[in-house]
Amino acid sequence: MEKFVAFTAVAAPYEPENVDTDQILPARFLKMPRGGGRHYGDFLFNDLRRGDDGAERPEFVLNRPEFRAARILVGNANFGCGSSREGAVYAFLDAGFRSVVAPSFGDIFFNNCLKNGIVPVRLDAASCAALRARLVARPGTEIAVDLEALELRVADGPTHRFEVDSFFREMLLKGVDEVGLTIGLLAEIEGFERRHHAANAWAAR
Repeated sequence: MEKFVAFTAVAAPYEPENVDTDQILPARFLKMPRGGGRHYGDFLFNDLRRGDDGAERPEFVLNRPEFRAARILVGNANFGCGSSREGAVYAFLDAGFRSVVAPSFGDIFFNNCLKNGIVPVRLDAASCAALRARLVARPGTEIAVDLEALELRVADGPTHRFEVDSFFREMLLKGVDEVGLTIGLLAEIEGFERRHHAANAWAAR
């Protein structure tokens, strides 16, 4: 997993509520290989972003010239609800996104983000609405998501505090998954085992 300390990028507003994982990555693309020059980022919001002929819909926010460089999405309530497909997070990650901001998330999508190097930022509904309105009024606005300081900073705008579970925050800051974090504690684990065996030799027979 790629390390996440702070990330600054153009942000795009996305107004719909209850965006489910099938909208983010339609199920038929889950069988596609992730590698060999293909990645799920090609299919992010595919059925909303493209017509039946495969041509881009110019009105879709990520197809608009001012938001093509966006790598942070500011969404609405219950983002990432629906089925528990990790591929929805892969689609964001493969497309270069490192953070999604919303008032609330589907629980599984939220946890899958944290396990794959994307920081899901929960802000209250009013703050998210104000952020989306600002992005519409000022396309190209950059947002900084600072995991170390637990702050979301808007260029020439407000700063918001957010929370991330300390366990996931440590993994993201170090760029490791659960296994990598455990391996990083190997010396301490082995030291404990030696002390435990010495103090309880009868149990080690």
